[in-house]
Amino acid sequence: MKNSIKNIFTLLSIITFSVSFAQNIEGKITDSQKIPLGAANVVIKGTIISTIADENGKFSLDTNGKNLPFTLLVQYVGYKTIEVEVTTLPVPVLEVALKEENELIEVVVSSRRRIEKVQDIPIAVSVVTGKQAEQAGAFNVNRIKELVPSVQLYSSNPRNTGINIRGLGSPYGLTNDGIDPGVGFYVDGVYYARPAATTLDFVDVERIEVLRGPQGSLFGKNTTSGAFNITTRKPSFTSGADFEVSYGNYAFLQAKASVTGALSKKIAGRLSFSGTQRDGLVDNIATGRATNTLNNQGIRGQLLYNPSENTNIILAADITTQRPDGYAQVIAGVAPTNRAAYRQFDAIIADLNYQLPSRNAFDRKIDQDTPWRSGQDMGGISLNIDTKIGGGTLTSTTAWRFWNWDPSNDRDFTGLQVLAKSQNPTRQTQITQEVRYAGQLSSKISGVAGVFFIDQTSQTDGTEESGSAQWRFSQSTTSNLWKTPGLFEGYGIKTDARIRASSAAVFGQLDWAITDRLHVLPGLRYNFDKKEANYKRTTYGGLQTNDPALIALKKLVYTDQAFDSSTDDTDFSGNLTLTYKFSDKINAYATYAKSYKPVGVNVAGLPTPPAGQTLSDLAVIKPEDVNHYEAGIKTSPFRNSILNLTVFNTDIKDFQTNVQAAELGVNRGYLANADKVRVRGAELDASFVISRQFSVYGAATYSDGKYIKFTNAPLPLEETGLVVDGKAVNYKDVSGSDLPGVSKWAGSLGGEYTKNARFFGNSGKFFIALDSYARSEFSSSPSASKYLIVPGYAIFNARLGFRATDGLSVHFWGRNILNKDYYEQLLPAGGNAGHYAAVLGDQRTYGITLKYSL
Repeated sequence: MKNSIKNIFTLLSIITFSVSFAQNIEGKITDSQKIPLGAANVVIKGTIISTIADENGKFSLDTNGKNLPFTLLVQYVGYKTIEVEVTTLPVPVLEVALKEENELIEVVVSSRRRIEKVQDIPIAVSVVTGKQAEQAGAFNVNRIKELVPSVQLYSSNPRNTGINIRGLGSPYGLTNDGIDPGVGFYVDGVYYARPAATTLDFVDVERIEVLRGPQGSLFGKNTTSGAFNITTRKPSFTSGADFEVSYGNYAFLQAKASVTGALSKKIAGRLSFSGTQRDGLVDNIATGRATNTLNNQGIRGQLLYNPSENTNIILAADITTQRPDGYAQVIAGVAPTNRAAYRQFDAIIADLNYQLPSRNAFDRKIDQDTPWRSGQDMGGISLNIDTKIGGGTLTSTTAWRFWNWDPSNDRDFTGLQVLAKSQNPTRQTQITQEVRYAGQLSSKISGVAGVFFIDQTSQTDGTEESGSAQWRFSQSTTSNLWKTPGLFEGYGIKTDARIRASSAAVFGQLDWAITDRLHVLPGLRYNFDKKEANYKRTTYGGLQTNDPALIALKKLVYTDQAFDSSTDDTDFSGNLTLTYKFSDKINAYATYAKSYKPVGVNVAGLPTPPAGQTLSDLAVIKPEDVNHYEAGIKTSPFRNSILNLTVFNTDIKDFQTNVQAAELGVNRGYLANADKVRVRGAELDASFVISRQFSVYGAATYSDGKYIKFTNAPLPLEETGLVVDGKAVNYKDVSGSDLPGVSKWAGSLGGEYTKNARFFGNSGKFFIALDSYARSEFSSSPSASKYLIVPGYAIFNARLGFRATDGLSVHFWGRNILNKDYYEQLLPAGGNAGHYAAVLGDQRTYGITLKYSL
C-alpha cells in the first residue's frame, strides 16, 4: 500500500512538473524610455526555442518543457543583450528594458576576482571592451595606450618592450631578462611573464581592464604599478560566428574569425583566429624594398565543460607567431660628444667615405646592411576550474607557456659594416599555478585569498660580430695599429646566458562592510623569490696574432667575461583601503600600499667594474621598495555620465633602472639601482552620453616623475668621453632630473554620433567617430640628454560606417589622419659614437573593415 501511494505521488509529481514546464512566459520589451521594441528576439539560452515580440513589444514564449533553471536572452539590434534567469514557473509578466549601445552601460569587471560594477570598486581602473578596441583599431597593447593615457609602451623590437603605468613598471630602454615587470599581464587569469606578449595581436578579446597602482593582494604575481587583466570571449552553448576582414593602404590586410557552439549537452567550444599583414613603412635603399612590415598570426581554441551547475572547466590553448621584416630604427640625429675630434661620428664616417642616406628621420630612409629580423612564437595551454562553494568561487588556474625569440639587428644603424651581426635568440618557458577563493565570507565580510607559484627558465645563445668598419668606430688612440687589416673583421663574442627564476606567494584581501556605506579593505602578501643566473661570453675570430699590442686593441672592443649569481629574497607587503559611498552616484576611497619588485640579476654582460668592485658586485640588483598613496572619487553627476578623479604619490627606494653602456660588450644595457625615485600625479576619466545620438569620452593624466637621488647614473650621450682633472668620468649625479619615458601631460578625447539606419535589409546604426591622443615631451634616456628628448605630439583617428548586432557591418577608418610626424622613442647606437636613432610613429593609414555576425 505504501509503495502504491509512493508511486502515485511520484507520478503526480512528474505530471505536475511537466505541466508547469509547459507554461508560456509572457512579457513586454521596451527601451530605457519605455518605448516598445517591436521584433525584439527572445530565446532560451543554449536552445533554439525562441519568439519575436510584436509591434507593441509584447511576446509569449512556449518553454516546450525546458528543465529549470534556464536563462532567457533578450536581444534587439543596436541594444545591449540582457539575460534573465528563470528559476521557477509560472513566471510573472516580464518587463524588460534594453539599453542602447550608445547609452552609458554600467561596465562590470573581474579585477577583484568577482563580477562587480567598475564604479563600485575602490581601484583606479579603465575598461576597454573588445568591441571598442576593434572599432578603434586597437588590436594590441600599443594601440590601447591611445585610449588609456596612463599607459606607456615602448618597443624597439618585441624583446625590447617595456610597458609602464604612471611611468613605472619596466626600466626605460632595452630589456634585461633578469628582472620582473612591474605591470602584470594576465589573459584569462594566466600570467604572461615576457613583455613581448604586449606586441602581439589580441585574439577574440571581450574586455581589457587596466588597473593602476600596486595590486599584490589581488593577483598572483606581484605588481608594483598596475596590471592588464584581459578576458577573452568564452565558449557558448548558443551557436554563433563572427567574420571580419580589413583592407588598407600599404597593403594592409587583417582577418579575424570566431566560431562557437555546443559540442554536446555539457561541452561547448570556441575557435578564434586573427591575422595581420602590412607592407613596410620605411624604405631600405640598400635592399630596394620597404622594411618594418607586419606579419602576425594567432589562433586560440577553448573547450568549456559544465559537469554540474556549480562547476565550469575551461581548457584553452593558443599560439601566436610574428614574422615581420622590421623593427628597424632610423637615424634621427648626431650628438657631439666629449671625445676627441677624430672620435666624433662625422669624422669617423668621413674617413670611411660614407654618408647617411638622410639626416631627417621622417624621410623614412635607411641603408642598413645587416638584416632586421624579429621572429617570435608565443603560446601555451591552460586549465581553469571554477567551482561554487558556499558564498564564493574556488578557482584553480594551471598553465604552461613558452616564448621563442629569433632576432637579427643592425645596432650601428648605418650601412657600414660596424656590427655585422647582433643576434641574441632566446627560449623561455614558464609553469604557473594559482588557487584562490573569492566571495562572501559572512554577512559583513567578503574577500579573496590565494596562493601562486611560477617557475620559469630563459636561455639565450647570442652572437655579436664586428665588421670591416669596426676599427674606426672603436679607435680610441692615434696608433696606426688600429688600421691593421682584418684586425676586427669577424671578431665577436658568443654568449651563453641562462636564468632560472622561481616565485611563490600567499596573498589575500578582505572587504569589511562596517556599514552599508563605509568599507575597510586590508590586504596582505608574502612572497618568496629565487633567481639563479649564469653568464659566459667568449671572444672569437678577427686577426689571429700573438702581438700583445694588437691583442690589447682587440680587448678594448670585446673581452671574455663570465659570472654566476644566485640570490633569494622574501618580502611582506600589503595595502589598506578605506572607501565611503556618499550616495549611489558618489563613491570615494583612499589607499596606502607597501609593495616591492623582486631582486634582479644581470644577464647581458657587465661593464668594467669601478675600482673596489667586482663583476659579482654588479650582477645582483637589489629589490625595489615601494610606498604608494592614492585617493580617488568616482561619480555619476547626472544620468548617463561618469566623472572620476584620482591623485597618487609613489615613492620607490632602490629603483631598478637600465643603463646603456658605452662598451660594446654590454649587450642591451645592464641593470643598476637608483637610490630613490618619486612619481606623483592626477588622473581624470570622463564619459558622457549627451543625447540618444551623441556620446563623448575623455581621459587625462598629469605625471611628475623624478630621480630624488641617483648619484651614479650613466653619462648622457653628449657627455660620453668626459674627462675631469685628467681622469675619465663614467657616472653622473642626476638627482632632481626627470624620469625617462614620463610625459607631464597625456590625454585622449573622442566622440561618436549614431543614428538608426538599415543596410542591406539589416537594422542597425550609422555612426561617425573621432578619437585623439596627445602627450607632452619626455626624456628618452636614463640620464636626461638634450638630444634624446622626444617632442610632444597629438594624433587623430576617425571612422564612419554602419554596424549591426547580426548580419553585415561595414566602416571606413583612418589613423593619424593629419599625417603627423612623431617619434615613439629615441635611442643611441651601440658604442655611443654620437649618432642616435628613432622608433617612428606610423604615418597616415586608412582602410575599410567588413564584419559579418551570425
